[in-house]
Amino acid sequence: MNPRARAVSAAVLVGALLSVTVACGSEDESNGRPAQGEAVWKEPAAYTYTLESTQGERSLIGTFRITVRDGAVTRAVGLDDSARRLVDRSPEQVPTIGDLLEEMNQARKENADKAEAEYADDGHPERITLDWLENAIDDEALYVISDYEPADK
Repeated sequence: MNPRARAVSAAVLVGALLSVTVACGSEDESNGRPAQGEAVWKEPAAYTYTLESTQGERSLIGTFRITVRDGAVTRAVGLDDSARRLVDRSPEQVPTIGDLLEEMNQARKENADKAEAEYADDGHPERITLDWLENAIDDEALYVISDYEPADK
């Protein structure tokens, strides 16, 4: 086998091994559930949830009760002063759970130092932690999702 063909064969083998390794590492072998930080939840068309957003200098700080229909926030109620100000001033900044997961995925693509999620038994995220640069001040975000209720459309 010539050196070029040998190099191509080695590259194909390495790629195949990496694919198998990644696939094997995506489930917790003890119960078949996704490993910590792996999303399998599919956002329903309609749901409500409470979001507590803290940390950093981000504009999305506060506690909100949010209603989502057809992938968009249709109602947001600020449950504290900070959240009420944001809802009054910039209601378009209130996210769906899908928006929060997209932010986490974008942080991962940008190689953030931390982009993790913890999931409930039904698969929806309950906590999303982001930190773009570990040693930077105020670039973190913590989203705690509670009172999640899928709704009939």
